[in-house]
Amino acid sequence: MNTKTQIWIDRKLVKPFVSTTNLLVRLVGQILRLDHNLQKDFKTIAVCKYKGLGSIIQATPLLQTLRKQYPEARIVFISTRANKALLQKIDCIDECIFLDDSGFTKLLLSYPRFILKLIALRIGVFIDLEIYSNFSSLTTTLSLARNRLGFYLRASHYRMGIYTHMMYYNTDAPIMQTYLQMARLLGAENEVETLYPLKATENAAHLSLPSKYMVINVNASDLRIERRWPLNNFEALIEHILEKWTEFGIVLIGSPSEAEYVNQLYERFSDENLINLAGKTSFDELITVIEQAKLMITNDTGPLHIAASLNKPSVALFGPCTPQQYGALNKVNPVYLNLYCSPCVHEFDTPPCKGDNQCMKQIAVHLVTKAIENTLREEFKTNTTNRPFRSENGNALGEVMR
Repeated sequence: MNTKTQIWIDRKLVKPFVSTTNLLVRLVGQILRLDHNLQKDFKTIAVCKYKGLGSIIQATPLLQTLRKQYPEARIVFISTRANKALLQKIDCIDECIFLDDSGFTKLLLSYPRFILKLIALRIGVFIDLEIYSNFSSLTTTLSLARNRLGFYLRASHYRMGIYTHMMYYNTDAPIMQTYLQMARLLGAENEVETLYPLKATENAAHLSLPSKYMVINVNASDLRIERRWPLNNFEALIEHILEKWTEFGIVLIGSPSEAEYVNQLYERFSDENLINLAGKTSFDELITVIEQAKLMITNDTGPLHIAASLNKPSVALFGPCTPQQYGALNKVNPVYLNLYCSPCVHEFDTPPCKGDNQCMKQIAVHLVTKAIENTLREEFKTNTTNRPFRSENGNALGEVMR
């Protein structure tokens, strides 16, 4: 089931249930007057993120912080099967529960058992990292978790009853810090501010990688396909790299669903120094390919965050999203034009340009080439932030009071 279909179902079919559930939860809350104090030693903590491999990687500091704060707690991560290979590598997670969203019928039939499994966990704290998903809000409520933490952005008031605590979602803050704000809300004092270091467990020697190479990722998931830099630009960039940096090979990557798109670019070349591995690697092998590269050149999408977890130098192209939010990483040189209509990702389900992504199209090849030169010299822009995340008395800033 593609993302557009999922969004339609979420907005048209699920949202009315969420609005009704919100009213019911408010009514029950007034009657039962349950204690929602977060200063407790919780036994079971659930975190959910259904979409965005990169976002899940950016949530690993939160997971590591929760493990430090609650060493005896059972930490459960709730996601879709597409993220299974990644989540099974993160050892601070005790259990993963996966939802089958490959088709509407499968989702509908498996959902009751999925909810019963969540209820059986007797969740003390449920942290919902989704921003817009009505489905995620409904699931969080049906889990019967005593404390339910969610993000507030724009017109989120209709979910104020569903969540017992809401945190303002600041689109100008690094996403890692935004997620960590949930741990601060729980009273965590010693945050982990580094990504979980991913490691490959499979041997990728059979891939016959060049001795020195750059990885290029021309893809972006259908969460926001407008993040793709045009193939013509990538073609010109590859020609320049092969001519200027003759000591490097180039390896193209991509998932099986992206292989056809990557092949459109690969077929324009006959140079043996260009290798196409799109659709040919497991998740473990992808980690190895990125880890052994000199650097990565990529759109703003999942592999960028894999590279960041490996501390691999990268050049990242941004348009619908800002590098301030998703590119505040070590050893990353972002390329971003900051056009009038950028960023739009948190304002529209469908961007106003309807696919005419000028924010990406206007990124000139020479700007990317310059960023590559800086990266090879290990000269990186400063991506740190000095903004306070706590009040004067140590409480997490941004909690929505009611």
